[in-house]
Amino acid sequence: MTITTFPWDHPRPQQSQIHLDVVPEGVLHRLAAGDSASLALQYVSPYLAGPDCAGLWRMRSKQIKEHPSDAAWVTRLIVDPSITVPVGLAGFHGAPDAVGMVELGYRVDPEFRRRGYARHALEILLAVAQRHPDVRTVRATISPDNAASLALINSYGFVENGEQWDEEDGREIIFETPA
Repeated sequence: MTITTFPWDHPRPQQSQIHLDVVPEGVLHRLAAGDSASLALQYVSPYLAGPDCAGLWRMRSKQIKEHPSDAAWVTRLIVDPSITVPVGLAGFHGAPDAVGMVELGYRVDPEFRRRGYARHALEILLAVAQRHPDVRTVRATISPDNAASLALINSYGFVENGEQWDEEDGREIIFETPA
């Protein structure tokens, strides 16, 4: 099996120690199975191990079992070395599709919001997408009620490109930008 490396570290490390770390596959599957009691303090915060993120863990666990090549692209932990637990999650929904589109996603533990973590994670994801030869378009889908994410995406040149209904999240506005 060939391991593809990705430039996940922040493109300007002298300006930021924030980085995205792989969720160990065993941890991901245990979180998906609801075995979070022993993991909450060791790998993730209670929020990331809790009900708000449970659906994401189940979806990603199933996804990488069915499509192992997506493992390099999906959910990572947002890590601030000055804090003992990851402050959130960020990653792509999978590898680039046939037309070179990747969809990104992020969420920050409510305890750590409004500190720039989503912005740092978005910058890292955009840098990864820009450097990958198969990526042409970056997509983000956001609830129309999520003012913070709408403002963040708009500040990076994303353009509204329709809407969709997500079974878990409801109505979402689709935004895209060239990689």
